[in-house]
Amino acid sequence: MTGELGQLALCFALALSLVMAGAGLYGARANAAAARGVASSAALGMLVFVALAFGALTYGFIVSDFSIADVANNSSTLKPLVYKISGVWGNHEGSMLLWVLVLSVYAGLVALMQRGGARLTSAALGVQGLLAAAFLLFILFTSNPFLRLDPAPFEGAGLNPLLQDPGLAMHPPMLYAGYVGLSASFSYAAAAMMVGEAGWVRAARPFMLIAWIALTCGIALGSWWAYYELGWGGFWFWDPVENASLMPWLIATALLHSALATEKSGAFRTWTLLLAIAGFSLSLIGTFLVRSGVLSSVHAFASDPTRGFFIMVLIALAIGGALALFAWRAPTLEGGAAFEPVSRETTLLLNNVFLVAACACVFVGTLYPLVLDALNGTKISVGPPYFAITFAPIFFALLILVPLGPRLNWRRGDLREALRSLYPAMGIALVAGLAVLAIVSPRSVTAFGAFAVAGWLIVASMIDIKKRKGARAAAFASALAHAGLGVTLMGVAGTTLWRSEALEVLAPGQTMTVGPYTLRFDGVTNVQGPNYNAQRAHIALMDGGKVSAMLEPEHRMYSEEGQDVSDTSIRTTGFRDLYLALGDDRGQGRFTIRAYVSPLAPFIWLGGLVMALGGMLSLWGRLRVKAPEPEKAAPAQAMAAE
Repeated sequence: MTGELGQLALCFALALSLVMAGAGLYGARANAAAARGVASSAALGMLVFVALAFGALTYGFIVSDFSIADVANNSSTLKPLVYKISGVWGNHEGSMLLWVLVLSVYAGLVALMQRGGARLTSAALGVQGLLAAAFLLFILFTSNPFLRLDPAPFEGAGLNPLLQDPGLAMHPPMLYAGYVGLSASFSYAAAAMMVGEAGWVRAARPFMLIAWIALTCGIALGSWWAYYELGWGGFWFWDPVENASLMPWLIATALLHSALATEKSGAFRTWTLLLAIAGFSLSLIGTFLVRSGVLSSVHAFASDPTRGFFIMVLIALAIGGALALFAWRAPTLEGGAAFEPVSRETTLLLNNVFLVAACACVFVGTLYPLVLDALNGTKISVGPPYFAITFAPIFFALLILVPLGPRLNWRRGDLREALRSLYPAMGIALVAGLAVLAIVSPRSVTAFGAFAVAGWLIVASMIDIKKRKGARAAAFASALAHAGLGVTLMGVAGTTLWRSEALEVLAPGQTMTVGPYTLRFDGVTNVQGPNYNAQRAHIALMDGGKVSAMLEPEHRMYSEEGQDVSDTSIRTTGFRDLYLALGDDRGQGRFTIRAYVSPLAPFIWLGGLVMALGGMLSLWGRLRVKAPEPEKAAPAQAMAAE
């Protein structure tokens, strides 16, 4: 009965999403309090039923109910419990159900928080209802996770071994919280255009922050997962699916800064609306790339080419409808407030220009090969060299600009005074760059620039924190986020520029050297895991002829899935990682050992954590302040109620 219960719950959720859409839009148009109440109740009801459906599917995975096709195709009795649960979203059907669950959570939050005016909230719920209905229809008619098998097999097909990792339990849900979180700001933007309320930004900013924090954590977790799981020692490969998460993050970052200007000084009103549309649109495009099967990617586990067309239709309707509404309503919206060339608004404008340009570079590099293949069958790959000469310079220019904005006043600022307050940061940044250039080998202009900019960001942020001593925690939010960006830059630069690598075939007792480390290979033992067999290497880290630590990378063989995976061993010492992967068996007890030393690698993810902390402090400050009543729109600007 589990499958039937889940199926019925999805049907009820679809009905309630349609009620929410209809009641929400009618309530906004007619200013009907009863309709708004119905929409809010429908949103909460939809959340309950979608959660029930998700719980039913999860239960099917836990008890290995192979009469459900999704369970039979993506699980087995031998899988540990944690991977049975996380395997729920390690496939197309389950991942789309998780998408709708997260969307329902955001719809419920909009209903409960009631930020902004009554009409604005009602219209936002209506748009959320339309989005939920579209994805529920997609699930029910093309991606139903509750289809039955008759007869049911005795054993399931298992799960891709690369997904049998704690990373699957954290990375996709966190990314979805970011992807789908942008639907809330999208809905508020659409609602603002419908009802003509200018106060939508204040109401939507908590949702923008939640989405940005989730995307930041999701990207950092995904980078860490790839780093330790895939055995190549890298943290970012400009893989198309990686890019699909980076693009919404760039636009969400631009949206947060543009929304700040709109809220504080009234600038960039139409631009902020457009960014809200663009952010969620890129999330939908990312969903298409990951779920349609058009990409060959190590990350594209849950793909199905036959359903890509339907996802494209959903994207066209959502993006096309939003842009049509923008084209209709934008000319009637009040223009932004004026500001001087030297002002905080100008720095935020440049911030947005750089972020959108960086996103455009990633967008072209990701989609151009697909378009070229579709047009004439030509297959090309766009890799790191392209992004090094397009994305990197733009992002470096952005980072140089970042500390200046908070030191300028709104509308009109004093550039000389702002620069004077940054003299210590300039000096320390220059010293940091020159020290790296003089001490560290190999020397390069790139290393000088990277560490100078990183020092510039970190020290400027520390100056901000010192000046705001005694203020509320939320006052430190932007400074922490900017400092985290500097820390991440240090990690990226150190790992990219100075990583050392060694690949050797060793017999027991033989040694190898990588960077400052000497490693002794002590042989391999066979290990039986819960659903795999493994060869576990025993490698001693030598220090002055003595063993200081033992590292034990594994080569795992999953018989059910017929795949082998590498389980790396990483030892963090000081500010660098020693990274080991066990390779092929060369006979006579000899094995291939791959070793990397990655200077400053831990800083990559430490910086991401600091950025997320800054976002959380800002969110905390936002949630403590209730959104004010919206500005009254002029009759010509409001949607006609008659």
